[in-house]
Amino acid sequence: MKTDIDRTAKSLPVLRLRRGKEESLDRFHPWVFSGALIRMPEERDGIEEGDLVAVAASDGRIIGTGHFQIGSIAHSPGMHFARNVIADEITALQGLGVTNVYYKSETTLPYKAHLDPQNDYITGAYSHNIATENGLRFHIDWLRGQKTGFFVDQRDNRSLLGQYSRGRSVLNMFCYTGGFSVYALAGGAREVISVDSSSKAISLTDANVELNFPGDSRHKSHSVDAFKYLEGMENGAHDLIILDPPAFAKHRSALQSALRGYRRLNALAFEKIAPGGILFTFSCSQAVNREQFRLAVFTAAAQTGRKVRILHQVTQPADHPVSIYHPEGEYLKGLVLYVS
Repeated sequence: MKTDIDRTAKSLPVLRLRRGKEESLDRFHPWVFSGALIRMPEERDGIEEGDLVAVAASDGRIIGTGHFQIGSIAHSPGMHFARNVIADEITALQGLGVTNVYYKSETTLPYKAHLDPQNDYITGAYSHNIATENGLRFHIDWLRGQKTGFFVDQRDNRSLLGQYSRGRSVLNMFCYTGGFSVYALAGGAREVISVDSSSKAISLTDANVELNFPGDSRHKSHSVDAFKYLEGMENGAHDLIILDPPAFAKHRSALQSALRGYRRLNALAFEKIAPGGILFTFSCSQAVNREQFRLAVFTAAAQTGRKVRILHQVTQPADHPVSIYHPEGEYLKGLVLYVS
């Protein structure tokens, strides 16, 4: 492998690290921060955003290769340049039957890069907007919806929720497209309430419920702020609550504010949930690690005086893998709790 790296690096521009900054890379961490470089490339160096570069330690030893990016983390847009190759490889994989690849980058590519982002099909086209997951069907707005329009990383956790739903009154906060709500109904919940501040999300949730359970009177939905809804809710009205909010902290500068938000949100759920209730609570904030999230939930439980047991500690599924050398990749943290 070292020989392969050396051979590739000979044809690439080299970025050299400051003394001692190679230690994390020697432990296989994939990120190089701009502050770790002796000098950021300038226009005269002829290195453009997304270019493949070699990374060298301060003594000149080549450590590896990566994509150069303007910003605090020096690689990433190179994947944009490889999008057509990636699409070709996906459609060529045997047994998957993938014929359509949609590329959505208008809101995700670095704004400084001037990389001509696009939201369009690279390969094929798809005339329908219904996808199937574990036998349940969902309208998915991948054209205009947030990110992919449906969060497949919660697939296993939705299935787990279905196992706890029978006979329960379920409250799905931040419901978005109603994935947890549909699984709760499929699991035999006696009633399901879906809440989201976005009226568009509520419309999509209602459509997904109707798609799977037409005319089912067990489901109701409300477009309202989650905190206001919980504050005004009657104590004990629900014995299964899902808290799956959007990221409270997208950057480390917002960490403390995010932790306060998680404490407040979970404290409200602990106050309102019926005795013997089950709480599914999640954080998708990459800046909040597992220990910080768990401490925030623990603090919320202590504030309310409820007795709480951990039934499951959950995360993202196997198709969203986390490198053992890159713990920051574990963005999704979740706890399934029994509340006495």
